Amino acid sequence: MPTSSKLIVYVPLTHATIVREAIGKAGGGKLGKYSFCSFSTRGIGRFKPEAGAQPHIGKVGKLEEVDEERIEVTCDRALVPDIIAAIKKVHPYEEVALDVYKLE
Repeated sequence: MPTSSKLIVYVPLTHATIVREAIGKAGGGKLGKYSFCSFSTRGIGRFKPEAGAQPHIGKVGKLEEVDEERIEVTCDRALVPDIIAAIKKVHPYEEVALDVYKLE
């Protein structure tokens, strides 16, 4: 049995579909004989761009709230670097918020 990970990424709603597609094309979301499997929840992301930032949304020094989607997928642990690279190619933020967990 391959070692698995769970990858979670937060993305503005405007880019959720393209991020899910990139994850699936990179091999994330495989579950048995199924591919492109994911689970999403919606919420509000909050951040304040600091000096030197080049925000896609918002302005430097101003607190921002954005409707975002939390996308969760499982994947083979060996694919994590490729999936992260695929996400970063299509994600609009200069700093991508994501988590990776090893699964038992």
